[in-house]
Amino acid sequence: MGNQGDTEEGLWSQSLLGQGEAFGALYDRHRDRVFRHAYRLCGDHHDAEDIMAASFLELWRRRKQVRVVEGSILPWLLVTTTNMARNSARTARRYQRLLNSLPRSQDADNSAADPYRRYQNQLDQDLTTALGTLTTEDLHLVSLIVFEEHTIAAAAAVLGLTPAAAKSRMHRARQRLRTALDGDAQTNPTAAPTPVLEGERP
Repeated sequence: MGNQGDTEEGLWSQSLLGQGEAFGALYDRHRDRVFRHAYRLCGDHHDAEDIMAASFLELWRRRKQVRVVEGSILPWLLVTTTNMARNSARTARRYQRLLNSLPRSQDADNSAADPYRRYQNQLDQDLTTALGTLTTEDLHLVSLIVFEEHTIAAAAAVLGLTPAAAKSRMHRARQRLRTALDGDAQTNPTAAPTPVLEGERP
């Protein structure tokens, strides 16, 4: 039989009192969506797992400052995940430059032999690259509204914007993403087709 403690707000209230089981329940509830969001931003499974773990650690560390929106901590958690992914990307770029300077064995390219995996990897990288062209605040908006299907009002609340400002920024962010994705397709004729953004309307 359910009770208030089973609701997200109830679990979060218990977490604020230091109850680890309640926080664990919230982790189980949101970890898949946080992982998908992290993967969407970084395009790498291992890095996404690290980002997800860091995001939940930050959620616990800053639990007194978390803003609950529409009865959920998820919007705040997704914003934190975006910030963690941005920080991780800076380190990853430096690391990747080092890797690219090293000789590669033939086995290293075996994962690309599967046409489907190569196609999916291209889609992932195209979208990750396009998302990287956005400002941090616009990336937060796209993440919350397009990918996680929160309302503009909810996204605006967690980011401290007015709904009108959020709507205006969202419109510009969509245009920038389309330009970035179309640009990748034009400069690389062999690339996978432009990924379709979830939540887009014709």
